[in-house]
Amino acid sequence: MPTTSIGTPWLWAISIAVLLALLATDFLVTRHPHEVRLREAIGWSAFYLTLPLLFGVLLWATFSGQHALEFITGFVVEKSLSVDNLFVFMILLAGFAVPPELQQRVLLYGIVGALVLRGVFIAAGAALLNTGAWAFLLFGAILLVTAGKILHQAITGTGFDPDVSDLRSVRLLRRLTPITEDYRGTRLIVRDSGRRTLTPLAVVVVAVFATDIVFAVDSVPAVYGVTDDPYLVFTTNAFALLGLRALYFVLHTTLTQLEHLSHGLAIILAFIGAKLVLHWAHDIWPALPQIPTTLSLAVIVLVLATVTVTSLHARRRNQRSEPGNSP
Repeated sequence: MPTTSIGTPWLWAISIAVLLALLATDFLVTRHPHEVRLREAIGWSAFYLTLPLLFGVLLWATFSGQHALEFITGFVVEKSLSVDNLFVFMILLAGFAVPPELQQRVLLYGIVGALVLRGVFIAAGAALLNTGAWAFLLFGAILLVTAGKILHQAITGTGFDPDVSDLRSVRLLRRLTPITEDYRGTRLIVRDSGRRTLTPLAVVVVAVFATDIVFAVDSVPAVYGVTDDPYLVFTTNAFALLGLRALYFVLHTTLTQLEHLSHGLAIILAFIGAKLVLHWAHDIWPALPQIPTTLSLAVIVLVLATVTVTSLHARRRNQRSEPGNSP
């Protein structure tokens, strides 16, 4: 079943040009290392949240309300998953003791790597969908397995290993090349004692790239559960990732309070996985229902709102139960 797309060559070219311009702007902002203040982070976050809303309105006016709804729903899914990415980024930045003034440059490298990987996975996903409806079953199975894994980790308290020195990519890199003992600003490679040497910044960037691969495997099938248009899949990923650098500094302290976020993401991935399986089954047994995009958006928003409320309630309850705290 060939996939249809609103993405004409000109639309793709313009979108990629705008994306590159935004990335270039981010690199210019981080060219001079500085510690990001909350006001600056909020300003950039507001900017990157306004862009997808304006793009959704443009889709509504130019194409149809259905395309706009699919984009907004996909964006909410990808933004939710990207917040989970920030947990891992937080662990990596702390594990490598990245100076505060260099953290936004590391995040930016991670975003660029994620965009490239998402582009590869999106193209592969589109190729799979063109081979037949069985690809929806495959994507659905991936999401259901991922949801089970995330839920198990959330319940048992296991997950990403905070000991970054155990990462395979880091161990391999340290065996292959010498690494300086300290950071050298934003430089990835320096000449030390007459030979080219990596800096710790290069090592943390490699570690971030390695985690980007894992996240791409989960996120691309998830958004294909909302829309099978490769152009909309790409733009939802791009808009969700672009604001990560600023969002990290806004949510830096808040993220640790959302202890039920992983539970919510597991439910969302399982829901989208079931939707993909039903989509596949509908082609074989037309009597089986399909889940409309409007219901998908409602379920996703409801789940995110619920886990936010329950997380904050649990945190307040834990604070009251701590010794020395009065009721």
